[in-house]
Amino acid sequence: MILAFDLDDTLYEEITYVKSSLSAVAFYLSQKFAQPENDIYQAFLEVLDSKGRGAIFDEVLKDYNLYSKAEVKRCLGVYRNNTPKIELSTAGKECLNRFSHYRKYLVTDGNKLVQTNKIRALGLKKHFVRTLPTHHFGIINAKPSTYVFKKILVWEQAVAQEMVYIGDNPHKDFVNLKKEGIRTIRVKTGMFKDINLNQEYEADHCIETLDALTEPLLKDIFKQYENR
Repeated sequence: MILAFDLDDTLYEEITYVKSSLSAVAFYLSQKFAQPENDIYQAFLEVLDSKGRGAIFDEVLKDYNLYSKAEVKRCLGVYRNNTPKIELSTAGKECLNRFSHYRKYLVTDGNKLVQTNKIRALGLKKHFVRTLPTHHFGIINAKPSTYVFKKILVWEQAVAQEMVYIGDNPHKDFVNLKKEGIRTIRVKTGMFKDINLNQEYEADHCIETLDALTEPLLKDIFKQYENR
């Protein structure tokens, strides 16, 4: 059996990465423009809470009369290059330890520099055969593409029915994997925890936290497939 895990909001809380990297940008701007660091950081959090991450630097820089496309780009560079202060959730850490004897892969979407920095900060390489930011293979191969998962099966000389994928995002994590015969488990944590989609997009099995991911559960899921 091969276990493949998502990263953000599956093994740790992604918002902790966002806040850590926004803090780094606040420090950069405070040093460059002699503005109070905490005020800038609080401004970031207010925009994050009200409008999300999409144009957070544009909004705050305009409020401080510091806006330019070049400065937004520099802020984004600081954000992406930051070594974040993040840690695995307790459930995530215990889960990886619980399945230490399994062949495990990490498959994560997002900017490849950002995801690599997260992987390094979380000390994840020791837990996985390979950690795989999908953008290393081209953005077109990000989830819901099954490209990276098929590469894992080739490396493992395995078939789809021998793999389980654990993720949190029903919009993209499971829909195509299910069609390939890969087992899927949704952990209902993070920003998508209250989202419910039609059966095509939902995982085969849902759990509230990674604490519920156990060997008996996996064996039961495999037995259910065998009986179909």
